[in-house]
Amino acid sequence: MSAKSGKAVVVTYPDEFAKHEIMELARAAGYEVAQVMTQREIIRSEYGVGVGKAQELEGMVAENGSKTIIIDESVTSAQANKLSALTHTEVVDRERLILYIFAKRAVTTEAKLQVQLAELRYQLPRARDSVRNSFRGEQAGFMGMGETAVDVKFRALKRQMGFIKAKLEKSRTARDLHTRERRKLGMPFVSLAGYTSSGKTTLFNRLTSETKEESPNLFTTLATTTRVVMFPNSKRKVLLSDTVGFISRLPTYLVESFKSTLDELRYADLVLLMLDVSEDVESIATKIDSCRQTLNELEVDPCKILLVLNKIDLLKDRGGSNIESDPMFKDYSTVKISAVRGDGLRQLGNRILERTGVNSQGARLTAKRA
Repeated sequence: MSAKSGKAVVVTYPDEFAKHEIMELARAAGYEVAQVMTQREIIRSEYGVGVGKAQELEGMVAENGSKTIIIDESVTSAQANKLSALTHTEVVDRERLILYIFAKRAVTTEAKLQVQLAELRYQLPRARDSVRNSFRGEQAGFMGMGETAVDVKFRALKRQMGFIKAKLEKSRTARDLHTRERRKLGMPFVSLAGYTSSGKTTLFNRLTSETKEESPNLFTTLATTTRVVMFPNSKRKVLLSDTVGFISRLPTYLVESFKSTLDELRYADLVLLMLDVSEDVESIATKIDSCRQTLNELEVDPCKILLVLNKIDLLKDRGGSNIESDPMFKDYSTVKISAVRGDGLRQLGNRILERTGVNSQGARLTAKRA
């Protein structure tokens, strides 16, 4: 999957959170958003959008020169092909857009394999339409021995998936072995999780003195990095791990593809669930629900979660001094911080020590490589 660029028209739902998120995804993939169209129900018609909206899109792209239409939903190949034929543009759905970003961000061998697996899982349900577009009027037995071209395509995709899964299983086995060896040293395992762009990597760098790339762009981190964080006054250390961020309506197969990485959340002694509390209340509530859903899919024990309310330095008139008492956080144990400015890191350190079975009076955090 090559990098994307050029103007695009975005079709999304008529609420501010949806519009903001899909525009950020489009920009992260390399597109320039020329115009946004909203529709209450997407993927209902043969074009993926209403017939009237499809005709409106035809005029819109002709006027603003966009070469791509981004649909903020999953659409079938048939729907994408019909809309593409009508508008003479490339049609990209939400899942494909996320895959573009993942492919762009993948650096390590394991992350690239995970993206390849997700790509194959994306293609699998669309293989039938793909083959039909290539072989019009196909009859049973097209490839001989009773096989259709669809059968061959499916089998090839399954074979590729099996090959990549085997490689990822080796990576998982190696990681498990490494983790077991580290556990012999008696160090609790703490994992950072949360919505993409919530500040996980900023906090990771702050606690470990690392220099991992920090960016407001979505999905900056795809590969897991683990370091030892030291608590001098308690004479204790913990392993701290940074993971890929979550996003709303994340397809299950993407979670599955990255399971060798995300499994670390399930086996962690403590999960620091990061949340950007500088955003509007509706966005925060949506992101909490999205994170909860993803963690449930990964079978993470809710009792192991500590909700980290980040970016309190950006709060103005929202009651930053007692934001943790907001009813939306009632199901979680919370701590508030500013990863950028350093506010609350002593309290966070105390909570980490308490939750991992260590008592401390608030040691200064230092770090070294694992």
